[in-house]
Amino acid sequence: MEEQHTRPGRPWGGHLRGRSGPPWADGRPRGWGGPPHRLPRFPGGGPASGRLPWVSTVLLAVFVLVGTAYAARQQPDRTALDALGRALLLVSAALLLLRTRHPVLCVFGVSATVLAYFAGGYPYGPVFLVVAVAGFAAIAAGHRRAAWWALGSLWVGHVLIAHWLYRLLPPPGDRAAPWGQELVIAAFVVALCAAAELARVRREQWARQGAERAAAEQRRKNEERLRIARELHDVLAHSLSVIHVQAGMGLALLDTDPEQARSALTTVKAASKEALGEVRQVLDTLRTPGDAPRTPAPGLDRLPELAEQAASAGLTVEVRREGTPVALPPGADLAAFRIVQEALTNVVRHSGARTATVRLGYGAGLLDLRIDDPGPATGGDAGGSGNGLVGMGERAAALGGTVEAGPRRDGGFRVRATLPLTAPPTAPLTTEETS
Repeated sequence: MEEQHTRPGRPWGGHLRGRSGPPWADGRPRGWGGPPHRLPRFPGGGPASGRLPWVSTVLLAVFVLVGTAYAARQQPDRTALDALGRALLLVSAALLLLRTRHPVLCVFGVSATVLAYFAGGYPYGPVFLVVAVAGFAAIAAGHRRAAWWALGSLWVGHVLIAHWLYRLLPPPGDRAAPWGQELVIAAFVVALCAAAELARVRREQWARQGAERAAAEQRRKNEERLRIARELHDVLAHSLSVIHVQAGMGLALLDTDPEQARSALTTVKAASKEALGEVRQVLDTLRTPGDAPRTPAPGLDRLPELAEQAASAGLTVEVRREGTPVALPPGADLAAFRIVQEALTNVVRHSGARTATVRLGYGAGLLDLRIDDPGPATGGDAGGSGNGLVGMGERAAALGGTVEAGPRRDGGFRVRATLPLTAPPTAPLTTEETS
C-alpha cells in the first residue's frame, strides 16, 4: 500500500480506524476509610434519601418506651424507670432521625446515650433495637469504620460497667453480670454488622447495575445518533456536491448555451429529489423507532445509478469487479455503497480528474474496495465538512474493517477499504459523535 499522508491542497487523507471508548461506570467498593457510595433512593428513606424518617422513628420510640416499661416489671433489682431514664430512651430514639443524613453522628450519639442509660442501672429491654437500627444504617451507608468503633465502644463500656464499675454506679448492691451475657451481646453485634454489610453489598450491586444499564443505554443512543449523522452526511454531501457543480455550470451556460443550462438544471432537480427521498427515509426511523424502514437501504446494486449521478457532474466512473461476486450482508452492502459514494463525492469536490475507477475485489470472506482518480488535486473547497473520511473509517470499523486513503505513487489519489463479509467477533466499536 502507498504511503499514507495528506495530499497538499486536499483536506482529506490518511489512515483511518474506528475509535472506541465506552464510558466506564466506577462501581468498585470503597475502602474502610474512604467516602461512602452514592446509593439509590428507596421509598420511605434510606442511605441516599434526603427525607427524615419521622414515621418509623416515632413508632420505634413508642415501642421502646412501652417495651422498656413492661421489661422493668420483670427486673425489680434494676433502677426504677424514672424521668431521666425515659428521657435517655427518647433521646436515643430521636437521634435515629439523623440516620439518613448523618449516619455517623447518629450511631455515635445513640451509642453514647445508651451507654449513659446502662450506667444509670436502668432495666434492659428494647433499647438494643435502637442501637441495631443506628448501626445498620451507618454500615449500609458505607461508614463501616465509624459503625464498628461506635458499637465496639458501647460493648466495651457495657463490660466495664457490668464487671468493674457496678460498685460505684446504681442500683445499690448490684452484682457483676455473668460473662455469658456479654458473649450474647457480642454475638448480637457481630450478627448485626454482618447483616448490614450484606445489605450494603446488595445495594452497591444494585447501584452498579443501574449505572451499567444507564451507560449501555447512553452508548446505544450515541451510536444511533452517530449512525443517523453518518447517513445524513453521506446523502447530503454527495447530492449537494452534484447540485453545486451543475448549478455552477447552469449559471455559466445560461446565456451562451441555454439547452446545456437546461440539462444542468434538470440534473439539479433530479439530485435534489433523490436527496430529499433519502433524507426522508432516515428521518422516518426517528419518527417510528423500532419499525422497519419503508424502503430498502442502498447497496452496491445502485452503483450504476451512482455512476450516472457522477457523470452528470462531469465525472466518468468505471466499475470493475474482480473475483466471484457474492451477496453481501446488509450492513456491509450499505457501508460499501456509502464509502464509494463519499469517495466519488470527494473526487468531484477536490480533484481535477474527470475519470475515476471503482474496483470491487471479492476474496475469502473479504470485500476489497478501491476508488482511484488520476488527479491532480485542485486545492479548492466545495463546502465540505471535513468529516467524509472520518465517516468512512467509522463505517468500516463498525464492521471490523479498515479504510486507508492517500496519494498514489504514480499520481492521483486512492481510497481503499477492506470490509469483512461476516459479523465481527466483538461488539461494534463506539465512536465519538460527529460535529
